[in-house]
Amino acid sequence: MADSGRIKYLRIALVVVGLIFVVGIYPLTIVWPSGWSWHTGHSDYLQMILGVYATLGIFLLVASRNPLANLSLIWFTVWSSVVHAGIMAAQSVANPEHMGHLWGDVLALFVVAGVLASLTPRGAAARLAGS
Repeated sequence: MADSGRIKYLRIALVVVGLIFVVGIYPLTIVWPSGWSWHTGHSDYLQMILGVYATLGIFLLVASRNPLANLSLIWFTVWSSVVHAGIMAAQSVANPEHMGHLWGDVLALFVVAGVLASLTPRGAAARLAGS
């Protein structure tokens, strides 16, 4: 794929992921709690994680305007998603009551990481596209 097309799709992906992080995660915890919510009832953890992801989502929306100027944020999103999903996957396997997460938030974070990583230019391509 040409770099211009790649950047176009990266911008779209950043907007989609940003919006999901800002407004989509909470409704998913209501609709499918066994796949998205790690605690039942009131959860300080849920409030914290929603705040962190909403903040990241806002920054991804801003980054969508000029992705090449925000490569470190995009790569942070990729690698933190991989690490977060990996930890949650291990916890899901170790605790059978959390197996639904393998098909919910764990899979979603691996998809986010894969999409952003595949669309983000690397090395010389990133330097050339940014000049």
